[in-house]
Order: sequence, then C-alpha cells, then structure tokens
Amino acid sequence: MHRFAEKIIVVTGAASGIGRATALRLHAEGAQIIAVDRDAAGLATLGIAATTIIPLDLTDAPAVLAAMSAIPQIDGLCNAAGGSGRRFGDGPVGECTLEGWHTTLDMNLTSQFVMSKACLPQLLASRGAIVNVASVLGLVGGDADFATHAYAASKAGIIGLSRSMAAYYAPQGLRVNVIAPGLIATPMSQRAQQNDHIRARLTQLQPLTGDFGSAEDVAAAAAYLLSSDAKFVTGTVLAVDGGWTTY
Repeated sequence: MHRFAEKIIVVTGAASGIGRATALRLHAEGAQIIAVDRDAAGLATLGIAATTIIPLDLTDAPAVLAAMSAIPQIDGLCNAAGGSGRRFGDGPVGECTLEGWHTTLDMNLTSQFVMSKACLPQLLASRGAIVNVASVLGLVGGDADFATHAYAASKAGIIGLSRSMAAYYAPQGLRVNVIAPGLIATPMSQRAQQNDHIRARLTQLQPLTGDFGSAEDVAAAAAYLLSSDAKFVTGTVLAVDGGWTTY
C-alpha cells in the first residue's frame, strides 16, 4: 500500500517505541516523515531516507512553535511522544508530588496541545488529520499496580482535548482521533515487562493474547486513522489494548 504518497507527516516520539514504529510504518506506505524527539541519538538511527529529523524538547513551547512554523506542508500529525512521571514523583493523589503532577501533564498533555497548535495552520490547509496517543488508563483508571494519577489524568486530558478539537474543526475538514494503547512492549514499559506479578495478570488485563502488544500494533492503527481509509472518522477513541477495556 502507498496510502501516503506525496504526504508529509510529523511524528513525535519517533526515536523509540510507538513513535518509531509509526514513523517506519508511514514511511513504508510512502510518507515523507518529519521525525521529532528530544533523543537526537535515537532519531539518528531511524534509517529512513529523505526524513527530516528535528531534535526537540516538546515541553519547550516557543521552540516547538518556531520549528513547526518553518514547515510549509503538513498533511498529518501523530503525537506519540510521552512518558511516565514516576521518577518525578507521580503516584496516587495522596503521594503524588506537585512536581510529579506538573511534569507529567506537561510531558504528556501540554506537549500535544502545543504540537497540535503549532501544526494547525498547515493541517487546516491540507485538510489533514491528527492522531493523538493516549492510554487505556485515560479510560478506565488503574488499580494499585498502575496508580500513577497524574499520568492517568494526562491521558484522559488527551481524549477530552482531541474530541473537542474533532468537533470544532470538523467543518474545516480536519480529523482528530485518539489511540488508547494497553500494555505495549516498548522501552517505556520496562517496569511492567520485568514485573512477574504484572505479567501474570496479562491473561486478565489483555485477554485477547494474554501478552503485551507490540509497537507495530499501535502503528497500524495510527496509519489507518491518518489515511483516507478513515476519511469519515473523527473524534473516535480506538483502544488497542488486547481487550483491557472490554470489562
């Protein structure tokens, strides 16, 4: 398939994990990729021909706005960058620090707001599409094994922001959708991958396979939502979670 021939798509978090898999998938289908990540070394190993690489800290709003305003054409945006705030103090509300709260929301939610704002003029001109990566924890919360409340709030915020954008910009032809992944085998989920207790729960949490999903599973969903195959789809939240949200 070459659903993205002559299309230019910005992918954040492209140095690793879901963002990297998405950049590779879109490029395989013909897209020119603008790869954005603060990990310059990771971006350098993407190995995609004719890719524009932009090392960028997405929490630096002025830098993001300046970098994206210099790009004349953008047909799609996949906001895949984000991360856990545990090391900054995220946790249950009673234990979450203010630093953990603010850092996690800036990293996961504010970064997507700023990136979407920065790319909006070009996306409106191309009648393009945005895919924002959230999490099942933005839909169902988490028990003691997943008690990072700033993270859950940031991912729920992505869903609210995306649906609001979808409603507002639909008359102008811009589509905005969300992917809510479950536990995916990426560098960010190393804690869970190395936890025997959580691995034992996978048959309950993700009963479809009883295992972690792959970054490529999420990339395939992103490719669909960014493509013309989804031209009548906006404001949806697509759970790629092995069945987590079915109960």
